[in-house]
Amino acid sequence: MDTKIKLIILIFFLCVLFVLSKALLKISDKVITDTIGGESVTEEVKSEETNLEGTKEVGLKEVGLNLTQAEHLAQLPLKCIQNALPYKSGIVIVDSSDLAMPQEHHPAFYGCFDWHSAVHGHWSLIYLMKQFPELSLTEEIRKAIDINLSSENIEKEIAYFSLNKYTKNYERTYGWAWLLKLSEEIYTWDDPDAKRWYEALKPLNSLISEKYKLYLPKLVYPIRVGTHTNTAFGLTFAHDYAVTVGDKELQSIIESRARDFYFEDKGCPISWEPSGYDFLSPCLEELDIMRRVLSPEEFATWQNEFLNGLSKGEIAITPADVKDRSDGHLVHLDGVNFSRAWCLYSLSKENPVLEKIADQHFNYSIGKIVDGDYMGEHWLASFALYALKSKRELTK
Repeated sequence: MDTKIKLIILIFFLCVLFVLSKALLKISDKVITDTIGGESVTEEVKSEETNLEGTKEVGLKEVGLNLTQAEHLAQLPLKCIQNALPYKSGIVIVDSSDLAMPQEHHPAFYGCFDWHSAVHGHWSLIYLMKQFPELSLTEEIRKAIDINLSSENIEKEIAYFSLNKYTKNYERTYGWAWLLKLSEEIYTWDDPDAKRWYEALKPLNSLISEKYKLYLPKLVYPIRVGTHTNTAFGLTFAHDYAVTVGDKELQSIIESRARDFYFEDKGCPISWEPSGYDFLSPCLEELDIMRRVLSPEEFATWQNEFLNGLSKGEIAITPADVKDRSDGHLVHLDGVNFSRAWCLYSLSKENPVLEKIADQHFNYSIGKIVDGDYMGEHWLASFALYALKSKRELTK
């Protein structure tokens, strides 16, 4: 047989083999995802990759969380809340004695790359233990939190705010908001360990509450960015805490300042979002605080002028795309998908249009948050879980 003909036949068979292999892979993936997407996870499907993909595929059908997925999400904060390095410090040094390793300044919240991520990593673990008492990692989680949230460690955290004249506003207001959200989650848990942890945190809660009360009257204009300093986000979680624990003074000043900042706003330019490094939506975060502080009637009128057409699905909001999850800023966009979802879920009671948009955002990123890169792994589980919490509250 001619050599050229042999070569053509060989190439033909290789092409056939390639097509068959791709088809078999698709069939295999469907079998796996169908198994996980059903009512139970079979014993054969146990690998981390399979469970991760299961989380993604379950989300495509119905956004929710089962025990298998909770186990995987719990591993992310658990492996970082006591991992001191790498760490991004926000310290301003006045004297050489100010320079120290993170665990010296922040013995409670020194892990997960930065202070606020360590704080909401603790929130994630508390939330998962509350929702899933049968979590296999519970004993390990309790031991880690017990070490971190000791009274002695919290005293040192408090001391850092007076280390020098520049540290008094440390983590304003993003870290403050997450600290109060953590405390709120612990406060609402009827559990002996939780009661002890809350007592340890109370002095830090009081400090942060007072800092809000001093800061907000001096803030002339709200900060409308899509990152840490967003004022609406900082007010939202602090308001939840104030309402839950009965901090009436904090609640009052937040409600007053939110009206001052946002009540006259109209036509928010959500089509400009997101910016390249956003993990919050300025427009939706504003909606999220105003639904808390306005009466239902006021909010309905205000919302129509602020984002007219949102509730009818007339405003196009599509999930943000992430090109490089090893880049600590670019991966923020997975966060904006989750934070958009939690804002939209909170607005979507009896509104399937908004719930569907929220589901699309959640689904886009949920299968990608365990990718082996610490830039996303150290914080994204908290955002995903808060979105799930917001979805869950729709049924209450």
